[in-house]
Amino acid sequence: MEEEIRTSVDSSSSVNLPLRTICHVCHKQFSQYTCPRCNSRYCSLQCYKSHSNRCTESFMRENVVEELRQLRTDDSTKRKTLDILKRFHSEEEMEGLDEDDSTLSEETIEKVLAGDQLSFDDLSAEEKKRFLRAMASGELSKMIEPWEAWWTKPSARTISLSKEGTPLVQLHAEQQSTISLTSGVEANQSSEIPRGPNTPLPLLSKLSSAKPSPLLAVHLVDIIYSYCFTLRLYNGDWQSDAIGSALVVLSVSSVLGQSGQPETVLEALSSCLEQTCSPAYRHVGGLQLGLSLIDDVAILLSLGGPALVCLLCDLQRLIQAGERDLKSEKRRKKSRWSDIGTKLKHADRKIFFIMCWVHEQPSEAWSTLENIVKMEKSSIMEFENHKMSTKMDSKAKGSDKVLIEEIK
Repeated sequence: MEEEIRTSVDSSSSVNLPLRTICHVCHKQFSQYTCPRCNSRYCSLQCYKSHSNRCTESFMRENVVEELRQLRTDDSTKRKTLDILKRFHSEEEMEGLDEDDSTLSEETIEKVLAGDQLSFDDLSAEEKKRFLRAMASGELSKMIEPWEAWWTKPSARTISLSKEGTPLVQLHAEQQSTISLTSGVEANQSSEIPRGPNTPLPLLSKLSSAKPSPLLAVHLVDIIYSYCFTLRLYNGDWQSDAIGSALVVLSVSSVLGQSGQPETVLEALSSCLEQTCSPAYRHVGGLQLGLSLIDDVAILLSLGGPALVCLLCDLQRLIQAGERDLKSEKRRKKSRWSDIGTKLKHADRKIFFIMCWVHEQPSEAWSTLENIVKMEKSSIMEFENHKMSTKMDSKAKGSDKVLIEEIK
């Protein structure tokens, strides 16, 4: 029953004041409003919100629905709404993940959104750990389209060069200048193969009066391996980081990077494998990758002189691009780059000399060198298998010895 209170009036007054009802929620103030759904009396908005959740929620829902009915939505509004819902759904999924599963920091995301390039050094320590973990698990490989090496394509077996070492189809001067700036497969869109020299190769006799070293074939194996390793590492796109690619070549090739003089093919391959399995590159694939790179070397040798000249020409472009980028880097911050620049210049000259030497060799020389590479790979695999079996035998003997001691 409603509680009614009549205000005090003078008895002589003839005016009858209306009855006033106390708020049903707070029971302190006079009510001024009535709920349209349950007819409950209340004095303020605060009391209305707390008088019945069912009434307030249904009232708000009806108002929203009515408002939405009156709106006219176009395609852009629908797209915006859909984007908001997707973003909200993604945030809900991310909230269910552990903090360790988050991908990038806000600072890194801001760099990406700003269009800045990111390198491995730009990542935080935690981001580097996650990156290496994703790379080791193969998660990153699913995001990258596999690169097919140009020397494995059918067109690689049809490479032809002129007697001077240049491509049989010459380009105009404007096209040649474009190639010199961009280089590689990307520069020659009409072919899958790196383009050969733009100018005729000089005779070795004009480059040096001394007789070429008989070890040049061994050095060539070292250089081919470093080229294949670098392209495999960069998924065929060394242009994305010319300095980094050039540094990889110098670190893997003892001939180009350390002025090494391997005397046998086995020595050259062993040195390259040692670098491939080093802590710097072990995460890339280790011994398994190294053995597959030896197969790459054999394939390239089987293609003959023209393919090898194109390879060396592409490698020279790589080194020269590294030199150019290095000079601009030195202008911005003077540091340790001078020593590396000297190494790149020496590597550039060595590659050009060997390119000219390769061009003058008879075709049968490459099949002989190919067989030697395959033979040395077999000996390396036998050695590794023997080493593995010996290691397993020693472990088994050690466990047997512990078991005998426990029995005693």
